[in-house]
Amino acid sequence: DPAMKTAGVTTQPIGHYEFCLAYSAECKQYSNATAPVQLTRKVWSDLDDVNNFFNVTVEPVTDQDLWGVSEKWSYPARRGDCEDYVIAKRKELMARGLPVNALLITVARQQNGDGHAVLTVRTDRGDFVLDNLEPKILPWDKTTYRFLKRQSVRNSGQWVSISDGREILVGSVN
Repeated sequence: DPAMKTAGVTTQPIGHYEFCLAYSAECKQYSNATAPVQLTRKVWSDLDDVNNFFNVTVEPVTDQDLWGVSEKWSYPARRGDCEDYVIAKRKELMARGLPVNALLITVARQQNGDGHAVLTVRTDRGDFVLDNLEPKILPWDKTTYRFLKRQSVRNSGQWVSISDGREILVGSVN
């Protein structure tokens, strides 16, 4: 399915909660509009430019190495981890005119079991994922992630669970 199916309200990731304490305006963005953004050539070009820019210019580093803590969401200067890429991409795409309700921080699980954050962009052609681990922008259902939760379309400080009904093939370790 081109669009993720969401269920009810769920817990906010602790990193996002702490980010909201530091940057309260980021978590008080409300939208009455629920329609996805129209995927025009300009929008695709902006998504591609922003994704490439941050993937190339921000050096990946763990929060432990950067801040000395296991989890800290922040705007990356030159270095950051997955959610820092997401926050930066989201901010830049909003600056380019994309609506807040189409740019959702999303938490997933990688095939190795590790948690991961990506930016989901809701478009009229489905939900696409901007990811610091993948140079190409992919439809959400063409990734190898198990999607868990994302920001609400109506309230950037609220999170909803994702019903990821796909069968994920998981390799076994001998």
